[in-house]
Amino acid sequence: MVDNIDNPVDDQVPGWHLALLLLAGFRDLVDETHRDLAQRGHAGSRPAHGFALQAIGSGSTNAELAAALGVSKQAAAKTIASLEREGYVERTADSGDARRVLVQPTARGAEFLRLSAAAFEQATARWRARIGDDGVHNLGIALRELDLPTTRFDLAAWSG
Repeated sequence: MVDNIDNPVDDQVPGWHLALLLLAGFRDLVDETHRDLAQRGHAGSRPAHGFALQAIGSGSTNAELAAALGVSKQAAAKTIASLEREGYVERTADSGDARRVLVQPTARGAEFLRLSAAAFEQATARWRARIGDDGVHNLGIALRELDLPTTRFDLAAWSG
C-alpha cells in the first residue's frame, strides 16, 4: 500500500516506482559527475562519451565499438565524431592491417576518464554521507546479484 509516490506505508516499493528510483539514481550520479567535469574543462562532455571511451579502451574500430555498446555502426560513428570534436579520440591506421582504422584515446580522453572516475567517487561519497557506507555497499551488491547486462548503452534508441 502506498499513500503517495514517495511514502510506501508498508516499506514495499512498487515495481514501477523502483524503476523510477533506479533511473533517478543513475541520473543523479551522472549529472553530478558532468557538473564537476564541466568545471574542470570538459563542458562539452556527454554521458555517452564516458561509456564509449571505456569501450574503446586502448583502441577500437568503429564496428568493435558498436558491438561493445550494443548500438548500430552508424550510432558508433556519430559517437566517435562527437568524441573527436571534444578532442577525446583520434583515428589512426592499424599497423597490422592498413584497411582498419583504429580509434584511440588522446591525452585529453585519458584525462577525461581519470577526472570522471574521481567525480563519480565524489558523487558516490555524497550518497554514502546520506545512507552510509553499508547502504551504498548493499545497493551495489543487490544490483550485482541481479546479474544485469552492462553492455547495452543505447539509451536514446531504447527510450524512443
